[in-house]
Formats: sequence, structure tokens, C-alpha cells
Amino acid sequence: MLDAHNSAESAEIVLQQFTFKKKELQALLNLPFRQTFKEIEKTVLNLFQDEQFISDCRKIQGETACLIVLRKDKYIWWFSVGDCSSYIFHKELAKLGQFQLNQRQFYEWVGQVNTFDQIIPCYSSGIRELRKSVNRLFLTTDGLIECPNEPVSSSQNIYHIMNCPIIDDGLLTLLQTIKENHVRDSTTIISWDVCITQNVTRPSDE
Repeated sequence: MLDAHNSAESAEIVLQQFTFKKKELQALLNLPFRQTFKEIEKTVLNLFQDEQFISDCRKIQGETACLIVLRKDKYIWWFSVGDCSSYIFHKELAKLGQFQLNQRQFYEWVGQVNTFDQIIPCYSSGIRELRKSVNRLFLTTDGLIECPNEPVSSSQNIYHIMNCPIIDDGLLTLLQTIKENHVRDSTTIISWDVCITQNVTRPSDE
């Protein structure tokens, strides 16, 4: 997921870089999940730290937030630069008040202003185990969260709206809500369900 500002050039150059490395990425994704998760972050970092890519970024206008999410087997990996948000909605986690996968970070971008053009690049990443049964994954740009009147500014509010049998029903409610509140920024949402059937981590005294 990309959220560009001050022109779309930054989103375009990121997509071009990933397209250029498409075969390498496909080969990695086709490996057994243990190997994929072991190598994925290094591969993505190499894409962003490529000298030609960094040089090309200096010549464009604007910058973009970037959120990458990969699910294989019962695990999900994420890589985030900037302020896009991702969530895991599951009834067990919701009871504990846990919804968000990554934390939004401000003043991080890829593009004309580029975290990978610094001595030390700033980004966040991680791996999480999904829960048994249905996990609803939800990614969004900041237009949703920063909508005037803050109708869906909290993770819990988004969860309650998306806690319905059909994803499209929840998405339509969200979009109608921000439209009625005169959303200022464009909003992109990606959501899908993953059903985990194998055993997952449980406490030893359960």
C-alpha cells in the first residue's frame, strides 16, 4: 500500500522497482514459508537501498508512505515506512484490546525525501502469528483515520464496523461514514479474511 503526496511520482518509482525485481520476489514467495520469512526483509531492504533506485528518487517530486504485508501459512509479516496502518481483527485479540499490527510513524517516506538515503534508514517490521479461526486483515491509508469528526479514528471503532459476516458490508459502512463526515484526504483500504485451522500458541496453564 502506497500513499503519495506532492505528486504520484514516488508511488510510481516504488512500483517500478518492485516490478523490476518481480521474478526475484516471486521465487522468494514460492519457497517454504520458513525460508520466505527468513529472507523477505533482507530482500525488501536491498530493493530500497539499491544505489540506482536511491539516485532516481532524488530526481522526482514528492514522497510516499509504504506498507507491505505478506501472509504465508499462519504467519504475517509487515514492513512499514510512514503512516499507513494495518490491523488484525480477531475475537480473541479484540477481547484483550489488541487490534493494530503496525504503528504509524510520521516523517518517514520513500522518494524525494527518502529514509533509505540516510546513514541509518528508519522503518519498522515484524512477524506475528495469526489466531485460530477467521482473522480479518485490514490495511488503510491515513485518510480514513484522520477524517473530520474522527468517526473511525480508533482501532476499536474500525473493528466494530468491520465485525460483520461480509467484508464488503463493513467497507461500505466505513466509506459512507467518512463521506458523510467530508473526508479530506483520499482513502485506500484493502481487507481480506484468513482462516487458520492448525493449532496456534496458547498459554501453558490453559
